[in-house]
Amino acid sequence: MARYLLIDFGSTFTKLTAVDSEIGDIIATANHFTTVDTDITVGYKNALSELHKTIGKPMVFDHVVACSSAAGGLKMAAIGLVEELTVEAAKRVCLGAGAKVELVFSHHLNTSEVEKIKSKNIDIVLLAGGSDGGNSECVIYNAKMLGEGHINVPIVFGGNKSAQDEILKIFDEYHLDGYIVENVMPKINQLNIKQAREKIRELFLKKIIEAKGIKKIEQEIEKVVLPTPEAVLRACELLAKGYLYEEGIGEIVVLDVGGATTDLYSISEPSKRGDVILTGLEEPYAKRTVEGDLGMRYSATGILKALTKEEITMINLEKGIDIEQEINQRNLHVGMLPSNQLEEDVDRLLAEMCVYKAMSRHAGKMEEIYTPMGMVHHQTGKDLTDIEAVIGTGGVIIKAKDPKQILAKATNIFRNDFELRPRRPKFYIDETYSLYAMGLLSEYDPLLALKIMKQHLKKV
Repeated sequence: MARYLLIDFGSTFTKLTAVDSEIGDIIATANHFTTVDTDITVGYKNALSELHKTIGKPMVFDHVVACSSAAGGLKMAAIGLVEELTVEAAKRVCLGAGAKVELVFSHHLNTSEVEKIKSKNIDIVLLAGGSDGGNSECVIYNAKMLGEGHINVPIVFGGNKSAQDEILKIFDEYHLDGYIVENVMPKINQLNIKQAREKIRELFLKKIIEAKGIKKIEQEIEKVVLPTPEAVLRACELLAKGYLYEEGIGEIVVLDVGGATTDLYSISEPSKRGDVILTGLEEPYAKRTVEGDLGMRYSATGILKALTKEEITMINLEKGIDIEQEINQRNLHVGMLPSNQLEEDVDRLLAEMCVYKAMSRHAGKMEEIYTPMGMVHHQTGKDLTDIEAVIGTGGVIIKAKDPKQILAKATNIFRNDFELRPRRPKFYIDETYSLYAMGLLSEYDPLLALKIMKQHLKKV
């Protein structure tokens, strides 16, 4: 039997979850503002003090492990050849590794793009391009541009294997911190992301947490093992698939609406029908997308930009509010919490917009094309129509009086057969914020993690 302390050093809050395997459940939770800008251990110790108060006594833990998205999380630049193919493949590698994709470049880099990599304080660059045996000239050129620009962060090359020898010479010539992994797209439309993801995770653990001032916390705890989004993705996959004799709950979508981003995870087979032609890049079973322009506070103005003038006018008339003013108020005061019914209603409305727009970008599309042989269905992206459960997490969803109203915006509410959204899912909320913690716990005891997740999901 073991006791686990599972920690998330988030950009805003440091969250603690204590689990006792003998009891088989969470025994306490606590949180405190993250203090990474001064001394990250201060926020952690304050949260730990609160946790011990909740338990009623100081507790010794067998394992103390953490994930982190503090100091902006893991920020990456994805560079590829063709935007629809190798650039998209590179983005998916970054997102699957728990990173936030800050910059995306295609074709030949120019000087201003190299300067953006430096000015945006990117943590890792993923350089891709060309299927194996295909174009080598572009990736070699881009590697030289990174060298001439004195990029001093890790550069992972996951492009055409025919260019690897030349890329290694460039890494050596310019004294770059470079690494070679298997091509992320060895054949057209075929993804190969495992080795690149593992290298990014390794770099996160060895270099990035130290660069962000998070390394100091390892004097207090066992280790930081994952970026927070990857911990959540692992929990989602475990919850969907099950483990040993404990069944999962089936294919799922998880929505996390935060202050700065809306993260969407889908765990499902990418296609359900045998009568469609699949087009575009291969879709993964476990997929994560991050909408950096859709958030409740820091990115609230992105919601405004996603609305048409007609939609803004309709909202103002129907709700009797000035939606532009409400959004700007939240963007200026990111710590704002609803203090009356109107502010709660506006927050719910913004959350609904985040969910609706994020799902439009995440879900696949179906197009009917008429040919001399008759009508043909073309599917691009992932088919989520038969998803069994939609799970909400994040403060605005968990604390909502009617979270189902928000989550329903992820489904095919407008009966648009073009978008492959969930049709008739059940709705749940992660009311104890347990997903990140169970992702960490699954590194030690996946069976216990699965049982706890199933126990703490609340149907709405």
